[in-house]
Amino acid sequence: MIARMAERVIAACDGASKGNPGPAGWAWVVGDDAGTATRWAAGPLGTATNNVAELTALERLLTDLDPAVPVEIRMDSQYAMKAVTTWLPGWKRNGWKTSAGKPVANQGLVMRIDELLAGRTVEFRYVPAHQVDGDPLNDFADRAASQAATVQEPAGSELGSPEPPPSPDTPRTGGTRRRTNGSSAKAGASAARRRTSGASSRTLKAKFPGRCRCGRSYAVGEPLAKNADGWGHPACRGADDA
Repeated sequence: MIARMAERVIAACDGASKGNPGPAGWAWVVGDDAGTATRWAAGPLGTATNNVAELTALERLLTDLDPAVPVEIRMDSQYAMKAVTTWLPGWKRNGWKTSAGKPVANQGLVMRIDELLAGRTVEFRYVPAHQVDGDPLNDFADRAASQAATVQEPAGSELGSPEPPPSPDTPRTGGTRRRTNGSSAKAGASAARRRTSGASSRTLKAKFPGRCRCGRSYAVGEPLAKNADGWGHPACRGADDA
């Protein structure tokens, strides 16, 4: 249980699925007003969808937080946020059926989150993913969830784990983000790979935020390329040619 704080908790949570469905992981992080991570945890989910990973991350965060303390939760998943804030009341009135009369997806997780939200003060804040100057706590949670999905092992501050590595999907420019151990070179190489893989196909800029087949988000204005499953990161198009 995270120690009770005097005013409020600032936190972020995220999930990742490498293939959607594919190897998945969840992560949450608690930080200070400056966006510095003070405590975090992440864990594997085996094979799961990105939506399950996102909801699990929120459920694990709420489970570990003191329900008596107000919390601001930053998320880049519009699905998970709308599921528990916008759609949830209607689902409950309809006997856990959608407006189309179909069973609610991931009902068990949504019901558990609904229980955890009862009687507590929670402010949800949407933050776009993979931005050069994006929210640092969301970025931390994204990296931790991605690492958990990849290695399928738990990690966190209580385990003495090092900070998760930089995400290859977040562009870096001119040292605007704090990274160590050659991260600038890694980011440049990643960007070069994305440009190369997308050079042979038409690309466009995203009009709305969404998720690529790899399970990672893309933001408005980011370049997209056509792949077998729709539109996504130009780098992910290469998987069709493998």
